[in-house]
Amino acid sequence: MKPGEPPDSPLSASPEEPLPPKPGWIRVRAPAGEAWKRVDSVLSRRGLHTVCDEARCPNKGECWGLETATFMILGDLCTRSCRFCAVGTSREGRPVREEEGLEIAAAAEELALDYVVLTSVDRDDLALRGADHFARCIRSIKERIPACRVEALIPDYYGEELERVIRAGPDVIAHNVETVRLLQGLVRDRRSDFDKSLRTLRETAQSTGVQVRRPLVKSSILLGFGETEEELFSAMDELVEAGVKILVLGQYLRPSKNQIPVAEYVSPESFARYGEAAREKGFTSVVSAPLARTSYHAKKSHAAACPGMSRQERHHGVRPG
Repeated sequence: MKPGEPPDSPLSASPEEPLPPKPGWIRVRAPAGEAWKRVDSVLSRRGLHTVCDEARCPNKGECWGLETATFMILGDLCTRSCRFCAVGTSREGRPVREEEGLEIAAAAEELALDYVVLTSVDRDDLALRGADHFARCIRSIKERIPACRVEALIPDYYGEELERVIRAGPDVIAHNVETVRLLQGLVRDRRSDFDKSLRTLRETAQSTGVQVRRPLVKSSILLGFGETEEELFSAMDELVEAGVKILVLGQYLRPSKNQIPVAEYVSPESFARYGEAAREKGFTSVVSAPLARTSYHAKKSHAAACPGMSRQERHHGVRPG
C-alpha cells in the first residue's frame, strides 16, 4: 500500500492479477445488426473517433444498434492519465483536424440524429486546452441541423475556456467528477481533482450574459472504486450545491489489466436506492444503473430534466436563462 492510501484501496491490488468474473447483472450486448454496421460505416468513412471505441464503453452494442454514438474530438490521445480510463495517453495529442466539426455534423445528418453528444480527450498541450475547437464543433452541428440538441462532455474548463464553449450554444454541458472526493487522487490524473471539477460545474450553472440560454448541467460518478455510501451521498450534496441538474451513476468496469481493479460490484438494488436518494436530494433527472455512462440515454435524461418544456421549445431549443 502506498503512503496515504486509505485501507482496501483499489490500487493496493496488483495490476497483474486476473480480471475477476463479472456478476450476472453485468450483461454487455455485443454489436450486431444492420444499424450497427451503418454507424460503423459512417464513422469510418468520415475518419471520426467515438468514446464508445476509445474508452471501451460497455454500451456500444446497444447504442450503435439504435444508430447513436458519442463523438470524441481533438484526437484519440489524452494528455492526462486517469487510472480507470482506457483511452491512450501522451504528452502531446494528435494534430487537430480543423474540419472535424463539419464531418461530425455531416455524419449526424446522415444518421438522422436529433441529439448529439460530443466529448474529447484532455489537451493540456493546446491553447485554451482545445476549447475553441470544441466550440467550433458545436456550432457546425447547430448550423447544419438547427433542431439538433447538442450535449458537450467537457474537460475541467473554466473562465475563458468555458465561456467559449457556452457561447457556442450547447443544450447540456457535462463534466464528470468520476468518483467521490476521497478517492480522487487514486482514480484520476494528478492534475484533476474534485474542487476543479466543481468549479467547472458551478461556473456553467451560474453563467450569465454569454448567450440566450443557459445549458443544463450534468455530471457522473462511477461506483465500485471502494467508496462508502456516506462519501457518495456527500458527493451528491456538493454536486447539487454546484447547480448540477442531471446525475448519472454507473458501475466501474475495469477495461483491461492496465487499469485499477474493481473494488466492488454494486448491486442493481443499490443503484435503484442511490438513484432515489439522488432525486430526493434535488437532481431533476437521474440515470442510475450498472451499465449507465454519461451519454447513456442522454436524450431521455435531457427530456426528463425539462418536464415543463413545450413541444415547440423542445424542437427549437428555447429555454429561459
